[in-house]
Amino acid sequence: MKFILISLFSALTLVSAEEAKWESIFNGKDLTGWTPKIRGCKAGENFQNTFRVADGVLKVDYSDYAQWDNRFGHLFYAKKYSNYRLRLEYRFTGEQIKGGPGWAFRNSGVMIHSEPPDSMELEQDFPTSLEVQILGGTGKGERTTGNLCTPGTHVEIDGKLETSHCISSKSKTFHGDQWVTLEIEVHNNRLIRHLINGEEVMSYAKPQYGGDKHAEALAQVAGDKIISEGYFCLQSESHPVEFRKIEIQQIAP
Repeated sequence: MKFILISLFSALTLVSAEEAKWESIFNGKDLTGWTPKIRGCKAGENFQNTFRVADGVLKVDYSDYAQWDNRFGHLFYAKKYSNYRLRLEYRFTGEQIKGGPGWAFRNSGVMIHSEPPDSMELEQDFPTSLEVQILGGTGKGERTTGNLCTPGTHVEIDGKLETSHCISSKSKTFHGDQWVTLEIEVHNNRLIRHLINGEEVMSYAKPQYGGDKHAEALAQVAGDKIISEGYFCLQSESHPVEFRKIEIQQIAP
């Protein structure tokens, strides 16, 4: 009887997930529903038109910049989520802006379980969040994408607390300007999976605040160090990148 109940629960969960509709959250025309937060600027100020829309594509563009000047930026979607799948396509284009850090070459990310833009400090580089790091190949050698970086957070992998700032996935390398499909599957604080072109490249659980004073303050406000929900945002990190087909599917807990 126990086996039957477990199987029935699993089947119901799968059906609920499959029946949920994918919702487009980028209209391909403008930034309606999205809020920029760029280092040195207040939330809502789109410094030098960093985030812009052209030809149905959401672009991170630095053509109006005089210099980089550590203007790390993030574009936040208006709602926060707990159990969902987020799917989008991305590609790197052009040249990195002069003055951008070497590690940021063909480097961007999608931050999940993030604090809201309004709680970020004026000069804060990155929101306290989990960064699904996306990297483009350099033209030679291997460079994984769909990695995990943890600004102000930690996670558990295989039941052990992982405090490293960045953890590599097991993905393939994608050179050039090709479009790559990223999917992030989030089950509250129990399980988070990264998929690249439909293949799982890493997973982890129990995201939690830790590592700096700002994160500790957020934990006090939340009343819990475990992070069960949050906003997500697209990153601006000094190399031009484009996003399209941004969709979300809410799933049952």
